[in-house]
Amino acid sequence: MSQLQYLAPSTIDDAVLALAASGARALSGGTDLLVQLRAGRMAPGAIVDLKRIEGISGIRQEGGAFIIGAATSGAVIGEHAALCRAWPGVVEAVNLIGSTQVQGRATMAGNLCNASPAADSVPALIAARAVCIIAGPGGRREAPVEDIVTAPGRTSLAQGEFIVAFRLPPRPARSSDAYLRLIPRTEMDIAVAGAGVSLTLDAEGRVSEAYVALGAVAPTALLVADAGAALVGGRLDEDSLSRLDAAARAACRPISDKRGTIEYRTKIAGVLARRAAQAAYQRASDQA
Repeated sequence: MSQLQYLAPSTIDDAVLALAASGARALSGGTDLLVQLRAGRMAPGAIVDLKRIEGISGIRQEGGAFIIGAATSGAVIGEHAALCRAWPGVVEAVNLIGSTQVQGRATMAGNLCNASPAADSVPALIAARAVCIIAGPGGRREAPVEDIVTAPGRTSLAQGEFIVAFRLPPRPARSSDAYLRLIPRTEMDIAVAGAGVSLTLDAEGRVSEAYVALGAVAPTALLVADAGAALVGGRLDEDSLSRLDAAARAACRPISDKRGTIEYRTKIAGVLARRAAQAAYQRASDQA
């Protein structure tokens, strides 16, 4: 029987070398990885713990943007006052991952790279236009969050690559976001559908920019350009909300399973997109 190696590099370069080995898996929070190991769903040759790398945890601001280290826990994100004010939708999505105990370990990088279609933080990050800062054998590169997951359980990260941090862009005035999901139970369940909306208002209260992303209704989370475009130029009246609803439904490619049918998921995606847009609009309006 082969022995599982545990490696805890202290630099990004050492982590890249360790992950470049065949069969190595990165550990950020471990809330998905350790469960899968215990269940026998994977058998990596090595676990590469990233948490000891300097700068891999924590939140800082650079030129108005927020840089969130890949190993920053959900608990830390939820307690960061400036981030909560600027990106409440991202924070509320991250804080839906698991229980209070899980929040002390779970990370956005792990939630993203686990590559579940129902990952809660992913639609909110996509709507926020978040970018991943990635280290690998070829150096550093950046990629939008929506380009990371390619299929359930699969990502676009090459052997030896890992996410170092997320960058949330600077917030214009009168901007906000929101994330909503539907689950079968009252807490700690997997989303039937989820919707993240980020928008900016002009001085007259009209939507000048909007992004809408959906989760759990396709093999990967979706950025729905038509849904965002439906909101631009209006004040979130019934006409724009109806067009948003229709665009969200049209983008859905769900499956039927024990949590919901194709028809139910599709309808709920439109409802959640509407409600998330209304919540984001109210938050942005409150800044005026």
